[in-house]
Amino acid sequence: MDKRGETVVWFNEVRKQDIPSVGGKGANLGEMVNAQIPVPSGFIVTAHAYFSFLEKTKLKEEIQWLLESLEPDDIRKLQEIAALVKDRILKAPMPQKIADEIKGAYRQLGEGLVAVRSSATAEDLPEASFAGQQRTFLNVQGEEEVVAAVQGCWASLFEPRAIFYRHQHGFDHFKVGIAVPVQKMVQSEASGVMFTVEPLTGDNTRIAIEAVFGLGEAVVSGEVTPDLYILDKETLRILNRRIGRQEWQVMKNPKLGEGEANLRIVLPLADQMEQKIGDDEIIALAELGKRIENLYQFPQDIEWAIENNRIFVLQTRPVTTLKTTKVQALPEIKAKPILAGVAASPGIAVGTVRLVPEPSQIDKVAKGDILAAEMTTPDFVPAMKRAAAIVTDKGGRTAHAAIVSRELGIPCVVGTEVATKILKDGLEITVDGSRGLVYQGKVIEEGVVLPRVLPRRRLKTQTRVYVNLAEPEMAEVVAARDVDGVGLLRAEFMIAQIGEHPRFMLAERRGEKFVDRLADGIAIFTRAFHPRPVVYRTTDFKTNEYRNLQGGEKYEEFEENPMLGYRGCSRYTKERDVFQLEIDAIKKVRESYSNLWVMIPFVRFPDEMAEVKKVLESEGLYQTADFKLWMMVEVPSNVFLIDKFVETGIDGVSIGSNDLTQLILGIDRDSPKLADQFDERNEAVLLAMEKVIRTCCSRGVTSSICGQAPSVYPELTEKLVEWGITSVSVSPDMIDETRQIIAVAEAKLAVTR
Repeated sequence: MDKRGETVVWFNEVRKQDIPSVGGKGANLGEMVNAQIPVPSGFIVTAHAYFSFLEKTKLKEEIQWLLESLEPDDIRKLQEIAALVKDRILKAPMPQKIADEIKGAYRQLGEGLVAVRSSATAEDLPEASFAGQQRTFLNVQGEEEVVAAVQGCWASLFEPRAIFYRHQHGFDHFKVGIAVPVQKMVQSEASGVMFTVEPLTGDNTRIAIEAVFGLGEAVVSGEVTPDLYILDKETLRILNRRIGRQEWQVMKNPKLGEGEANLRIVLPLADQMEQKIGDDEIIALAELGKRIENLYQFPQDIEWAIENNRIFVLQTRPVTTLKTTKVQALPEIKAKPILAGVAASPGIAVGTVRLVPEPSQIDKVAKGDILAAEMTTPDFVPAMKRAAAIVTDKGGRTAHAAIVSRELGIPCVVGTEVATKILKDGLEITVDGSRGLVYQGKVIEEGVVLPRVLPRRRLKTQTRVYVNLAEPEMAEVVAARDVDGVGLLRAEFMIAQIGEHPRFMLAERRGEKFVDRLADGIAIFTRAFHPRPVVYRTTDFKTNEYRNLQGGEKYEEFEENPMLGYRGCSRYTKERDVFQLEIDAIKKVRESYSNLWVMIPFVRFPDEMAEVKKVLESEGLYQTADFKLWMMVEVPSNVFLIDKFVETGIDGVSIGSNDLTQLILGIDRDSPKLADQFDERNEAVLLAMEKVIRTCCSRGVTSSICGQAPSVYPELTEKLVEWGITSVSVSPDMIDETRQIIAVAEAKLAVTR
């Protein structure tokens, strides 16, 4: 059923293919209802309704204007702009047709108390995750109140944390929509979160359940330290339990309309250390968790509630921090800890304490500081990215602080109860996230000890990992690996297999055969990697290499130094008829596979690049979402004039570190006498690469590297990630190691930021 034009749909009408209309949360609710999982009934106000609201109220242009001058790293400005945008959305009149449909669905649901939740989605950004960024309204009652809560969810799409996230990931604010599930409210006696994998270690043989008295708002937010129960997934035997002290619980306000919808009710002292749910309920929850994991075939993060002895599942989502982690040679610490809590994210860090009592003060946290707070919320994320470690009074291993710390790869200790009382601003401390301990002063010499992230399943990194390929028979094998595409497809090997000089074949009126054979070779790669991009570097044969092809001696002059001779882009501007053969092959492949991109090698001058771009456009090869034009950076002029090359309109660059190094250092890379001095890690080469990457980053242009340097010197990859490179392309044998290096480098970068 197509949901794109509807304002309201019911849970049982929705399946996972409806994510663009109902968001991940909404789609999951539909999947569970259809799988007979006990889910409170409800409906979803679709993303179409949100976009229709923006259109009918003409808010889009005004919001765009407000966001235009925003620098998200300016925290105070971010908060001011976010408040203005939310105010505009909340004060705009709800279109009558949308309001009537929401009210009608609420009446059909039976009215009464409902939960109104946010489910952000992006139709053409399937990998995006917006969990925890938007509002939830509990215990909402009344038609007008439900409509107002829906509008509140829409406004929360512009919370500071949500704007910051989209900016960090380069997402268009108006390509991200929001659906709103409206669900019968469960008045839970106990509630919590269940992971069908142990969240700290990634142990897939365990189930972790956290529980609190009352509504689950307290455990999800981290305001209360919950009970923790660890079970064996196979036998459902309870292996370990840790009872958390709970001083209060969240319950609905019995006097609706008077004050807050939910109240904090103080628990009797005798109940504060009670186990929150019985062993039979723990086991029943685990059984349900296994069913849900089996439904999705992936470990799940599940919110649950118990009302009148009935278990309900409120929502589920895939575990996004699935890692097996082990700390590399954690040093023995003999000092006495000043704080103890829950080990929430492994590793050890030393830094200066910054107490942050509320999100408005997150700008206190500088790079390398230790963020200490009662708890964290999504509004703390910009500061968490700068922190070396995090310590909180409250929360368990599924609290916000714990999950975000694991994603960032920084140490975290939660549930200390008294961190904000014991710690003082400016105090130097050591945080041991692996053991859940905090020490005064610097008690280790090594500084930050990060966890080594080992892939249980395929690692996801923000920096893409591409592969350098030339041999067609390797395509299928390498495409099955954990690689994001081909960052360098060399034409030379395929042309060598053709065996004849292209001008020789033109002279014999066999140009079409050249086109067909080259297209067939390229198509092997595009087919194997589809829909992942294949960046095809147009021919970069030197004159001596072209002379070796059949008929080549007639067309190639002898050159003393072919490396600096007639090659690359210069050929395309001077020999349009030969370049046309390559263009025809590219066009032929793209008729079947839209994932073929083009990269121009050895470009000496900006006007050369501009001329080639015009030629491609004259042949119908315009740059689009699925056709990108890159340029190799391998000549020093590319570095000095990088802004001018970018201004020609290219989509990206890829650093050819082999040629760039030899031309910067003046060393023939093939000279055995100078081989020990040919090193891409030379300061001059590093400065050149840094300039190119940082410039491209600031200009919104993709940057990559496809020379041998990252394959030979893994430590260089860390620097590339630090500078902001978009992708790294390596030889097939280095794919997994490079992904690993990037994952750790991104974690280190998160720590230092």
